Amino acid sequence: MYYHSPAVRSRVIWGGLVPYEEVWVAGAHSATSVEFSKAIKIAGTTIPKGKYAFFTIPGQERWTLILNKNWEQHLADDYDQAEDVIRIEVTPETGMPLAERLTYTIEEKGEGSGAIRMSWEKLSVSLPFKTD
Repeated sequence: MYYHSPAVRSRVIWGGLVPYEEVWVAGAHSATSVEFSKAIKIAGTTIPKGKYAFFTIPGQERWTLILNKNWEQHLADDYDQAEDVIRIEVTPETGMPLAERLTYTIEEKGEGSGAIRMSWEKLSVSLPFKTD
């Protein structure tokens, strides 16, 4: 994964710095990108190996997580929904310990499954995936 890691710095993040219900690059400056060395499955959809932009649409109750073909873009300036490979809705985990900097982790869940977890401020969202 490649991403810029902004800090909280006493700012209101969700619904402030990052508005609700707008496409966000899930980082700072350039779109966050993820590259898969082989095909994976997300919510039953096969995602071919390759490089993708990771976007989110934060909401107060639900978030939309997006993989988009155009991984090389500044902010969401060139975002085009027609280039989405997949969109899934997830419920964010709130009340987490403070993550001052935006952080991504890859979690192994066992039996060929895992998740890409994004954590920042006191919130976390997870994109589950499976390998063949």
